[in-house]
Amino acid sequence: MALRRQPRARQMRLAVELRRLREAAGLNARQAAALLGVSPAQITHIESALAGVSEKRLRRLAAHYDCMDEEFIDALVAMAIDRTHGWWEEYRGLLPTLFLDLAELEHHATFLREVQFLFIPGPLQTEDYARAVFAYRVPELPQEELELRVRHRMQRKVILEKTPYEAVIHEAALRINVSNRAASRDQLFRLAELSEADHVTVRVIPFALECFAGAASAMVYAGGAVSKLDTVARDAPHSTAFIDSEAQLGAFRTLFRKVEAASLEPDGSRELIHKLAKEL
Repeated sequence: MALRRQPRARQMRLAVELRRLREAAGLNARQAAALLGVSPAQITHIESALAGVSEKRLRRLAAHYDCMDEEFIDALVAMAIDRTHGWWEEYRGLLPTLFLDLAELEHHATFLREVQFLFIPGPLQTEDYARAVFAYRVPELPQEELELRVRHRMQRKVILEKTPYEAVIHEAALRINVSNRAASRDQLFRLAELSEADHVTVRVIPFALECFAGAASAMVYAGGAVSKLDTVARDAPHSTAFIDSEAQLGAFRTLFRKVEAASLEPDGSRELIHKLAKEL
């Protein structure tokens, strides 16, 4: 079977978890290969996501690694045999891979929690707002790619229909007019409307809050099938970083609770959003 040229983030996560299990068992790649009767190179390919792994082999590896967490193993198997070709696949080769990886992460998430300080979260953006954000990019995007990015962002809204989603947004993001006043007003009214939808919770951190120093806490926290498979996505200067180590995930869970506790309740947040919209 040909090796993958560019593994997806979800495939990489499976590979990382298999490597972690092997290392926790104190085995090297050669020893793991001997247990399966394959070459060490094949284990290396599996653990670098260049090759897939069958359910049978994955369960054999887990048994040899003395992993007794059946729920976790079942979740890994589901990742290994997943053949989902979601809506984002139509953008493969047209947009950067990270756009597709983020959409796939959101699709498989059991819940989503997002914190933003300068922008309205992507799934909550209007088309005019998203277009203004992408149009400001330097170097400037070709018009065709700009429109593809806007369309991709609009399609991400599908998660709001099925996945529990909570957004914590600083008042600064609500007040920054990334487009004209009319578009900004429409964005705020749309945000308030979405906040009343099933599965969606919107909270606002007001400027009036004292003793808040969490402005570096922007993140997307995606719940996995089990907590060990949670993922945090954070924007970096030129890309998006996916974080999945257990220690870091624990820190981000705590960080989200702190930011959430600093925000207004949903009803109070909605009132503030309406107030700011009417001021425009």
